[in-house]
Amino acid sequence: MLELRHLSKSYASGHPVLAGLSWTFKAGEFVAVMGDSGVGKSTLLNLIAGLDTPDPGAEAPILVDGVAMSGLDDDAATRLRRQRMGFIFQAFHVLPHLTLLQNVALPLLLNGLPQHRAGEMLAAVGLGGRGADFPHQLSGGEMQRVAIARALVHRPALVLADEPTGNLDPDTAHDILTLLRAEIKATGACAIMVTHSTASAEMADKTLILSKSGLKETTIVNPFAQRTR
Repeated sequence: MLELRHLSKSYASGHPVLAGLSWTFKAGEFVAVMGDSGVGKSTLLNLIAGLDTPDPGAEAPILVDGVAMSGLDDDAATRLRRQRMGFIFQAFHVLPHLTLLQNVALPLLLNGLPQHRAGEMLAAVGLGGRGADFPHQLSGGEMQRVAIARALVHRPALVLADEPTGNLDPDTAHDILTLLRAEIKATGACAIMVTHSTASAEMADKTLILSKSGLKETTIVNPFAQRTR
């Protein structure tokens, strides 16, 4: 689904953030990425999404379904993001002038898909019946739930989540990650979740640690695996 090949990124000052990063992420896989603050976790998501550009040098450092992001012009990259990706960012990016239902329905509208699933996703994140409300009426945690519903509504092939439960209480976080996991398994999508939370990482299929030396898989007890034994 997603392949990184010797991906590197440096700050404008020349200081490297990511250096020669390589990994393959499979369809249907829910992967948590952990690591120290400042190691480049959010930068990695932005590079995968095409919102930032890698350092020159490596040929096709990011491939999505075999398509090299570096080979796409702006219009083609925008279409790929709109159709194939879902984003959950720390800053929410919920549009203040749209209702909650309109916010969640936006990916459906942009992709020419039926709108009914927007209400279903609002209900799935615990905001059923509030579709006519506006973002200023919500708490931070509720806005995060709207952002999660919007990211999943069009059934993207690749979900990129930057601390998706950072503003949620533990019970709501568990419920949201259960929903995220269920959507991934139902649609065969791949999800990459950056998190500082071990409890969140435990719900992923695997956890990778990002450091200056690259990505390395680590072992975190998976409650889903325990329950199926």
